[in-house]
Amino acid sequence: MVASKVVSVRSVVAIHKDYTPRGILHTIRGMCETGAHTHYTLQLVSAWWARSLEATMILTQYYLNCLSHGSYLVGDETSGQAVVVDPRRDIDDYLADAQANNLTIVGVINTHFHADFVAGHLELAAATGAWIGYGARAEAEYEIRHLANGEKISLGEVELEILDTPGHTWESISIVVREHAGDAVPHAVLTGDTLFIGDVGRPDLAASVGADPDQLARALYASIHTTLLALPDPVRVLPAHGAGSACGKNLSDELESTIGNQRLTNASVQPMSEDDFVTMIRSGQPAIPGYFAVDAMINRSAHEIIGSTRELAPLTLTDVRRSVERGARVLDTRSPEDFAVGHLAGSINVGLDGRFSETAGMVIGYDDSIVIIADSGREAEAGMRLARIGFDRVAGYLTNPAQAFTDLGPLAQVGARVELDDFEALRRDTAATLLDVRNPGEVEQGAIPGSLRIPLAELSQRHAEVPAGPVIIHCASGWRSSVAASALRGLGHSDVTDLIGGYNAWAAQYSVKA
Repeated sequence: MVASKVVSVRSVVAIHKDYTPRGILHTIRGMCETGAHTHYTLQLVSAWWARSLEATMILTQYYLNCLSHGSYLVGDETSGQAVVVDPRRDIDDYLADAQANNLTIVGVINTHFHADFVAGHLELAAATGAWIGYGARAEAEYEIRHLANGEKISLGEVELEILDTPGHTWESISIVVREHAGDAVPHAVLTGDTLFIGDVGRPDLAASVGADPDQLARALYASIHTTLLALPDPVRVLPAHGAGSACGKNLSDELESTIGNQRLTNASVQPMSEDDFVTMIRSGQPAIPGYFAVDAMINRSAHEIIGSTRELAPLTLTDVRRSVERGARVLDTRSPEDFAVGHLAGSINVGLDGRFSETAGMVIGYDDSIVIIADSGREAEAGMRLARIGFDRVAGYLTNPAQAFTDLGPLAQVGARVELDDFEALRRDTAATLLDVRNPGEVEQGAIPGSLRIPLAELSQRHAEVPAGPVIIHCASGWRSSVAASALRGLGHSDVTDLIGGYNAWAAQYSVKA
């Protein structure tokens, strides 16, 4: 039994000015030992505050499959303060969760200037008045708080510690999260794009702003082996990206891990020389989407913010035709199957049910005006997902596309697709060029012999390498190939077919490697 001497919590707070549960509980016990105030039993007060000690921190992960992007809300229930780390541009989820947990967002931290999406730091700062934090080497057009290596940010009981972890970019940081200040073993580390589950960040994306990838790779080696792997094994690893992201090549689909687990299982962090690490990390990386360099610059700039909803203009078929005449690109977000049945000639197919945002950024230009074709009720979703990568120039969406396609006449087009059973005969009979649009790391695992290999992200720049005449395109499963086929048709190749099921279906039947 806990002793039944009693004290006043109100008196403790008034006298000692320590509002944390840990401080109040410590003082209560001390006062009981000296026979101080008698208003509430120590048994009840001690039990209540002890329970509060077990749940002082809120740490929520928000994961977007479309961008393989993880962002985080870290809050302290005792003080009501919170920060958001690596936020996306549509911020309603962070605001709603903060309100639901009686938290005030006081800070926004980006672990680096992101290249694959436009971060939501300006939106959150405008909505909450929060400061915006970056690593000490960051420079931006807007006011930022420079966070020094080893700097500790108190949210109350919860404490954040900044670690300089350059390598993906020079300004990259990681954030150690302690549930209670002074905890010997931190609860987690938010590693941004430095350490992923199963991989590490690539060092070549910052080349677009003049950084030397070789020097960054050597800095990354030190950040991994000297800084992050020095943390205790139980520390949770919470990165900014997962499988599918072009920010690395072997990312796991797991959303979290531990330092100890990564030490054992992550091939990129195993003991090796710095030179071997540089060679390993510089090879086999995915092709870089063209919009990455643009987004890295947008995230440095004082750009226009977006609201919680995007009002898109409904367009008639006549409106769409006029927009196209003025240079607009038509982005058809329906499934590859529906697109193949009928679509507006020259339109690009990027289905909403795939990696829509990143893929759209590979085949549509940042400066392009965009007309959206979508299944009914999904137009706003398409607009927001484009906005996440900074593609804000959406002219509107085609109303009632099913009816419109019947009225298109010669402007209507079908997309040729071939089943695996008919693939070899079609290739042989037409002497078609076989185009593989997968990434280099995928091709290393196996390829159809005789294929021309151009990653989808590079197709717009390298399409002249595709010979004239019939072309059969494949990817891994048949989704990217529909994107590539529509893009290639728009670039002037009229006889284009994509392989249903892609390389995976072919490999399952033939099991042959190049």
